[in-house]
Amino acid sequence: MLGKGLRIEVLNLKSDSSNAILKTLPPILEYCISNESVLIHIPLSKIDHLIKDLEMEALIPVLNKLQDVFNTVGHESIQLPQIVVVGTQSSGKSSVLENLVGRDFLPRGTGIVTRRPLILQLNYTPRENKETNSDGSDNLNDNVPKDADEWGVFLHVKNKIFTDFSAIRQEIEDETERATGRNKGVSHEPIVLKIYSPNVVTLTLVDLPGITKVPVGDQPQDIEHQIKEMILNYINNPNSIILAVSSANADFSTSEALKLARDADPEGRRTLAVVSKLDLMDHGTDAYDVLCGRVIPVKLGIVGVINRSQLDIKNKKPIEEALKDEASFLQKHYPSIASRNGTQYLARTLNRLLMHHIRDCLPSLKTRINVMASQFSSLVNSFGEPVEDKGKLLLQIITKFATAYCATIEGTAKNIETNELCGGARICYIFHETFGKVLESVEPLGGLTRLDILTAIRNATGPRPSLFVPEVSFELLVKRQIRRLEEPSLRCVELVHEELQRIIQQCGAEQELLRFPKLHEKIVDVVTALLRKRLPITNKMVENLVHIELAYINTKHPDFYEVNLIQKALTNGDFEKNYEKPSNQSTVNNTNLKNAMNNLSINSASNTSSSPKQNPSFGSTSNLDAPQPHESVQNGLNFYQEPNAPIARKLTPREQRDCEVIERLIKSYFLIIRKNIQDSVPKAIMHFLVNDAKDNLQSELVANLYKTSQDEVLEESPYIAARRREASEMLEALQKASLIISEIRETTLW
Repeated sequence: MLGKGLRIEVLNLKSDSSNAILKTLPPILEYCISNESVLIHIPLSKIDHLIKDLEMEALIPVLNKLQDVFNTVGHESIQLPQIVVVGTQSSGKSSVLENLVGRDFLPRGTGIVTRRPLILQLNYTPRENKETNSDGSDNLNDNVPKDADEWGVFLHVKNKIFTDFSAIRQEIEDETERATGRNKGVSHEPIVLKIYSPNVVTLTLVDLPGITKVPVGDQPQDIEHQIKEMILNYINNPNSIILAVSSANADFSTSEALKLARDADPEGRRTLAVVSKLDLMDHGTDAYDVLCGRVIPVKLGIVGVINRSQLDIKNKKPIEEALKDEASFLQKHYPSIASRNGTQYLARTLNRLLMHHIRDCLPSLKTRINVMASQFSSLVNSFGEPVEDKGKLLLQIITKFATAYCATIEGTAKNIETNELCGGARICYIFHETFGKVLESVEPLGGLTRLDILTAIRNATGPRPSLFVPEVSFELLVKRQIRRLEEPSLRCVELVHEELQRIIQQCGAEQELLRFPKLHEKIVDVVTALLRKRLPITNKMVENLVHIELAYINTKHPDFYEVNLIQKALTNGDFEKNYEKPSNQSTVNNTNLKNAMNNLSINSASNTSSSPKQNPSFGSTSNLDAPQPHESVQNGLNFYQEPNAPIARKLTPREQRDCEVIERLIKSYFLIIRKNIQDSVPKAIMHFLVNDAKDNLQSELVANLYKTSQDEVLEESPYIAARRREASEMLEALQKASLIISEIRETTLW
């Protein structure tokens, strides 16, 4: 007898209607069945719990709506709660699903039959009021035949109701072949099928291809890898419940489905195991230990079911009879646990697990949807609106580009790089680090030998020996050294020009220019031409800076104090103290005469001159115009005099002094000029190249771009148009999903 509480009696029912009602009742209720009524008793202590369950009952239709929304746009970043069915081939996955639906609707055959994910949305729809109980997401209720109790709807087939479940099977096969062809390959693109029936429990399941090991027939060689990758893609979703199906006539500890489930869910918090084919176990064995969790414990539980045999399917045995036989088998062989096994218990368990799982996932899902909606809103705005006033838009883009270009040089750009120097910072680095260090590496006396100095002094004295160091030799040598500053100065111009070119690409990455590729190309051409036009002018100015220094050697420069110091040293005799006068001048003269006579060559046979031989030691040691060997004909003798001979011996104190004086003067004056060049070249580059480009950039762009057809330059990129369309569709889906979730009462979530 039913105890105290709220009683509800449902009259005028047939036995099958009573059974349908009992399927949907929560397990907390008590009931008794008469011939034409069901008396439902709600204990007072359970009323609040029942109300809570009834509120949660609305969560699965909400999930189905969300799946419809996101399957339409094909976006996988939103991980919705769902039940994923995993198992090996011939483990009974399809039979379990058909038992849950109560109809034959899945393709059957040998090999891989399921080759695309099938998202199966089961919607409980009472016969008496199927319109109000339908989720209404298809807007097809008016098209449902009045005599139809069950029907199916595919997401990819618009405005079509399937009341024949064999037609549903055929449509699944046709849609699978459309994506994968007639071979045995698999595809990640899902098929979405909704089934409305009074004989189902509201559920959402994903049926995946069965796990296989060896490719058979037309199957790809990497079929095992493809299927495992697809399965892991679904079960790695933390919001999914894994329904691992294993056959009872195989060792449970070797189940591939459980192995994959454990890889994705190591703690087993979202794994439910199903043991199929209990009636096919060897005689004398049973599955008590497996079903009770003694072999491999599964936290969400283990449910045993019995499928129809292949002979039953061939003979078209109704699923209703199969379910009755299943209940009888469980009562006979597993009486103590029969109430916790079977297809009907599995359906109620999945429904309960999915509802609670949705409740737990919805708060984070709601946050995720809102964040993505904000991101896609910004993305859609970045793509811009359709062009109406092209002239106005063109001017806006030109102004924005010119402003961004100048801001990058000035260092005031919004998006400042943190990985590398760019714009004005790199130009500053070129001036003071690259160019400065290169100039410092140019030694004042680099490439200059004592022979060069002595030769220059000799050339500057003419036929008479000089009493003092000639100034002409200093000018010749210091100009040679100053010319070495020209090449690094021009290289500095080149580096700055390259950086100005890089800024074009950096500023050209803005969304507006990506949207109009021809406009972007035209802007690059105009700015490149502007910089190229300024480059020769800048190079000429930098060359002139060096040539100006070469034009006039200012020995009265205030920083050129070496002249005064050397003059003072010569006056005070500082250089003479290191000299040692020869003790015997005549001995030296005799030695010189003897050396000279060794160079004589007598040819008594003829009075013609012989070809002079060049000393290989001084072949071309100086870049100046060194004196060439000459001949002196005296009394029929050929006299070959080597002008560079003094370097082969030790320099006289006078020669050494002269060389030291020239070296000190060159070094002092060169450092002054190098300092001037290091200061003036960056200024010239900034004035003639950088600042000129900044000042004339916008006017050049306007003058050139408005000459061309605006329709041509503002032709939108097909890629950007497709991206805008996809982003708009995703934004609309996210907004719709946010609206769907907002309709759920907060009390339901908590």
